[in-house]
Amino acid sequence: MLKEYVCIMCPRGCEMEAETNGKELISVTGNLCPKGKDYIFQELTAPKRNIATSVLVKGGELPLASVRLTKPIPREDIFRAMEQIRRTEVQAPVFIDQVIIGNLLGTGSNVIATKNVEKMD
Repeated sequence: MLKEYVCIMCPRGCEMEAETNGKELISVTGNLCPKGKDYIFQELTAPKRNIATSVLVKGGELPLASVRLTKPIPREDIFRAMEQIRRTEVQAPVFIDQVIIGNLLGTGSNVIATKNVEKMD
C-alpha cells in the first residue's frame, strides 16, 4: 500500500511516499535525509507528538506562560495531556525551563516553561 507523508523531523518538510505492508515498511522515496525514513517507521509503529501551549499564571505581569514538552509523547495521549495542562495554574514568578508538570501522564516527559513571567507589583 502506498501512502504519502510530510516529514516533521526538520524544517525541510520533505514530501515522501512510503510503501507499506501493514506495519512493515517496504520502501521510502522523497526523503532528503535518513530522518524521513525514521519518521515514517515511527508513524507506523508508535506515533508521537510534541505539544507547545500555555498555562495560566496567578499574580503575574502576564496572564499566561508558554510551555512545551521535554520530549514527544504517544499521539493517543495528546488530548488527555492537554486536559491536564489546561487545568494547571502556576503562581508567579515563572522562569524559563521551570518544570510545571513533571512526568506528564507517566510518559517521562515534563511540561516546562518557555517564558519568564515576573510577579505583578
